[in-house]
Amino acid sequence: MEWKRVEQLAASHEARLLDKAQRRFLSGWQTTLRRCGAGLDAAGKERLAAIQRELGALTTRFAQNVRDATNAFELVITSGEELRCMRFPAVRKARASAEGRGISGWRFTLDPTSYWAVMQDLPNAALREQAYRAYVTRAAAGPFDNRPLISRTLDLRRQMAGLLGYENFADMTLSGRMLGSSALALAFLTGLRQRFEPRFLREREDLGEYHGRVAQRSAMSLQPWDVYFYASRQAGSVEAYCIPESYFSLEKVTAGLFEIARRLYGIRIHEETSAASWNSEAKCYSIRDEDGTLLGGFYTDWFPRENKRGGAWMDGVLTGGPSPLGFRPHLGVICANVTRPSVGWPTLLTHRDVQTIFHEFGHLLHHCLSRVEIRALSGTNVAKDFVELPSQIMENWCWEREALDLFARDRQTGLPIPDRLLWDAARGRRFLSAAGQMMQIGIGVLDLLLHTSYSPETDGNAIDYSRRVLEPYSLTSLLPEDTSVASLTHLFARPLGLGASYYSYKWAELMAADAFTRFRAAGILSVEVGREFREKVLARGGGEDPSVLYRDFMGRDPDAEAFLKREGLN
Repeated sequence: MEWKRVEQLAASHEARLLDKAQRRFLSGWQTTLRRCGAGLDAAGKERLAAIQRELGALTTRFAQNVRDATNAFELVITSGEELRCMRFPAVRKARASAEGRGISGWRFTLDPTSYWAVMQDLPNAALREQAYRAYVTRAAAGPFDNRPLISRTLDLRRQMAGLLGYENFADMTLSGRMLGSSALALAFLTGLRQRFEPRFLREREDLGEYHGRVAQRSAMSLQPWDVYFYASRQAGSVEAYCIPESYFSLEKVTAGLFEIARRLYGIRIHEETSAASWNSEAKCYSIRDEDGTLLGGFYTDWFPRENKRGGAWMDGVLTGGPSPLGFRPHLGVICANVTRPSVGWPTLLTHRDVQTIFHEFGHLLHHCLSRVEIRALSGTNVAKDFVELPSQIMENWCWEREALDLFARDRQTGLPIPDRLLWDAARGRRFLSAAGQMMQIGIGVLDLLLHTSYSPETDGNAIDYSRRVLEPYSLTSLLPEDTSVASLTHLFARPLGLGASYYSYKWAELMAADAFTRFRAAGILSVEVGREFREKVLARGGGEDPSVLYRDFMGRDPDAEAFLKREGLN
């Protein structure tokens, strides 16, 4: 009955009297109802419901398996000599992890910050190999085996798309996005690969030759667990391209972030010390507009716990916005897993940690600054290939002198980052950047192929197929037992999730680099450009087509040149 009423409304004269957001909501609701099976007969609806139930169970289990497999591994090092190349915060975190388990020595895990510290800084190749093999075979055996779940998930998604009248799952999920179809998304990634591949091949050759000289081995002997260790040495030293953690205390970084938001968007952020929370380490903040209006609030939960998932994320807890009774405040939460402070030591962050915090805060601003009356179109409820723009663009302020001077001060001297160190960090940002881009492009291509042309009858099992697809995008040959796709939560941890949408990270990265050119031209803390970005992008959520929002702010469609220039290709 609801389906018929929506269809009648969409075709009626009254529909032409709706405003843009209302028409967009009506169109989106039609699509949602179709995808829920409103146009199917009774048997079709029953089959779709069964697919959705099974997908929900499968993808929940997938995420649990990744979490449990990640937690099941530990690398305990008892000799401090093994850690001679490691940066102090990583060593301190590993010591705290060991002490928390009653273990002597230093405990490293497959949590991303711990794992990458091992890959980059641990001189013992055998220990790096042990961690690497555990990482790329996570959730692919024993009680945490995700391999059959992947095959079944792909099959169910194919069935769902066919049942709803789509050629494939990718075209089903991408309808309504900025790029709109799997063909356009794949063409976008193919174009990026063509631009990055020549430099990627040079980077691969140069790294192999460097490894050969230093390790006195054949240039072809570089192993996957050697890549990041020797890459950091090839750059000169770890410090040659990483701003030391001593410049980034969590307290000063968050204070600087809030100040940047104040200058750009005219908002004031204040800690609410009396607010209740689920953990004593979580903090609550309010966000007020220049006129004192309460726009919303948010919690921060920065530190790891055993019952907390890894990584970093933002969630919208409550969606507010304009209403007949006045403005309803929003509520959100930002979570991360940075090193907990200890006696005599504040929480010191890597530059990558800083970028992650800025990134998630960009999502939070998108949520809390929304002025859309329709909740389903508010804040981050936008097309998935647009949702990363507000978060990706925030990372730019982590590289700019004027912004860094607001929060990046040496812990001992209080001095800002020296020009030479900042220049070296920018140079290091481009070091092996083509390799990093190719890895992300490869995952995006794999994602699209798995959800369009992949067939188990002709291509074999999904794990082996994935390894073959990813091989050309890797700096080294992948191990025959590499089952990395079994831990790709982006693709398989939710019924829909980012399935067929992983390309959106590259698309948003391109848009963020392009949109930031307006800030760079006017001044990175420009009040005028900041307010315009707030009103034309952040405040409008999904109330307008994202391509229209982008053109309203930039005056044109996205251009790749700023992104390519940032990566050193132009």
